[in-house]
Amino acid sequence: MMEALEAKVWEALKGVRFPGMSRDIVSFGFVKAVEVRESRARVRLVITTQKSEIADQVRADVERAVAAVPGIVAVGAEIELHAPASREESAARAVARNPNLIPEVRAVVAVASGKGGVGKSTVAANLAIALARAGRRVGLLDVDIYGPSVPTMFGIDERPVVIGGRIRPFEKYGIKLMSLGFILEIDTPVIWRGPMVMKAIEQMLGDVDWGALDVMVLDMPPGTGDAQLSVIQKIQVAGAVIVTTPQDVALIDARKGLAMFRKMEVPVFGIVENMSVFVCPRCGGESHIFRSGGGERTARELDTPFLGGVPLDGAIAEGGDAGIPIVVAQPNGPHAAAFARIAASVAEAVDRASRA
Repeated sequence: MMEALEAKVWEALKGVRFPGMSRDIVSFGFVKAVEVRESRARVRLVITTQKSEIADQVRADVERAVAAVPGIVAVGAEIELHAPASREESAARAVARNPNLIPEVRAVVAVASGKGGVGKSTVAANLAIALARAGRRVGLLDVDIYGPSVPTMFGIDERPVVIGGRIRPFEKYGIKLMSLGFILEIDTPVIWRGPMVMKAIEQMLGDVDWGALDVMVLDMPPGTGDAQLSVIQKIQVAGAVIVTTPQDVALIDARKGLAMFRKMEVPVFGIVENMSVFVCPRCGGESHIFRSGGGERTARELDTPFLGGVPLDGAIAEGGDAGIPIVVAQPNGPHAAAFARIAASVAEAVDRASRA
C-alpha cells in the first residue's frame, strides 16, 4: 500500500515545475528521496541556487502537489541548497565527467528530437552508416531506454556475448552497435525511475568493449528527460543533431530539445528536417505532406545550421523494418546522398569541436 502511495507521490512531483523553467523537478534530478509512512510523506530535495525565494516556492509547490494525492494526510519537504559552481568549476567538471567510461572514443554526437514520431532513430542509423562510409570509425549506441529501435533497424535478434566481463558490441554495415533491446525480451516493458535509467546508460557506455572510435552516435530518446541528462552528466558530448519534421507541432518540440542542449552547454551542430517532401514514385511530382521549409526556417531563427532535409519514402520504413537502412538498401539513391551530405557537415562540426 505504501509503495503504491509513494509511486503516486513521485507522479505528483513530476507536475511541479522549477521556477522559470518548463521542466519539472523530477526530470531535473532535484528530488533525491520520497518516503511515505502512515500516510505521511517526506520529500528530500537538493537544489543548486543562490536564491532562497526559489527554494521557498519549490517547497510550497511540492507540499501543495503532494497534499493533493489521495491518501496523503501530511507532507514535509526538506530542501538542501547548494551554491552554483563558478564558470571555471563547471568547465573543469565538464572535462572530467568520466573519461574512463569510453576512453578510446574521440567524439560523441547525440541525435535527438523534442518529440517522438519524427524519424530520429532512422536519422541516427543512417547518419552512423554514412559517417562510416566516409572513412570514420563509428559506433551507434541506442540510448532510447523505453523504446529501443536499433535491434529492428539492423535486423539483429541475438544476445550480445560477454568476454572477460566486457560486452562485445555487434558489428554490421561497418559500425559497432549496442542497445538495451539486445538484452531485454522484445515484449518486456521498461518501467524504470531516473537512477535505474542512469545506471543502464552508464553500463552500456562503460561495460561495452567499444574499442577505438572516431565518432559514437547516440540515438537519444525523444523529449528532455532522465536519459538526456544522464548522458550529458556522464560523458563529454561533442554536439547534438536535432531531428524534426516540417510541421509546427514538431518544430515547437524541436526548439525545446535544442534549448535543453544549449542550457547544458552542449553545442548544437544543426537541425535535420526528416520527411521534408514526398516524391511520387510514378510521376515524380512533389507533395509537401507535412508543410515545407519549417526545419530550415527554425534553424535560421535559432541561429543554428540547417544540415539538410531527408525526403519521405516508403522504402525507408520498409528498410528499417527489414533491418536494412536506406543508405545500405539504396546506396546510390537520393536518400543516401542526403545522408552523405548531412554526415559530411556533422564530421566537419566534430573536427571543429575537437580543435576548439
